[in-house]
Amino acid sequence: MLPLDQYLPFWNRLDPADQAAFTAAVHPRRFAQGTILHNGANDCIGLLLVTSGQLRVFTVSGEGHEITLYRLFDRDLCLFSASCILRGVTFDVTVEAERDTEVLHIPSELYHRLMERSAPVANFTNELMAERFSDVMWLMDQILNHKLDTRLAALLLEERALAGSDTLNVTHEQLAAHLGSAREVVTRMLRYFQSEGLVRLGRGSLTVTDEARLGVLSAASRR
Repeated sequence: MLPLDQYLPFWNRLDPADQAAFTAAVHPRRFAQGTILHNGANDCIGLLLVTSGQLRVFTVSGEGHEITLYRLFDRDLCLFSASCILRGVTFDVTVEAERDTEVLHIPSELYHRLMERSAPVANFTNELMAERFSDVMWLMDQILNHKLDTRLAALLLEERALAGSDTLNVTHEQLAAHLGSAREVVTRMLRYFQSEGLVRLGRGSLTVTDEARLGVLSAASRR
């Protein structure tokens, strides 16, 4: 079990009885890459504290295109997998394991009880929710006000940083899902990037060949 005081800023402000109940209820879970952990507002499995791996939180447009809202990494807490305890949150999101992932599962009922009677837990939850909504609003600004080429360039550099390699084992369909675009549109843009010497395309993979120029192109779409 992780030392919860290092991962939950409100931990030391809980009374001993609540700490004991929390510790007894929280348990580790493992999800294989590609597993859907949470699917829609009616799904409420509880909060998930990532201890290793990577989760993707996404929604689906009216046209059926997936779009990545944000990703969660080590020490991140997935709040919207317990959306039933959040008043006024009614939109549907899906949470998927992008890699083999280990989490600590926090039951919704337990967290809701703590949130109702503990100001530190409620404040932490509100701050985390505001942070996630800020991520979504930033994304909406990118979609509405920035061209696909800059967003794709930024995504490729993000994928490169996550992989720790110039060669990315990622499909055009996966990139399109992150961007909320059609695969055909992303394929055309990648072919253009290849013609400009920015990337080299392979089967089920691509290689970044000019990081510096991708960086210049992506400057408006990077945080």
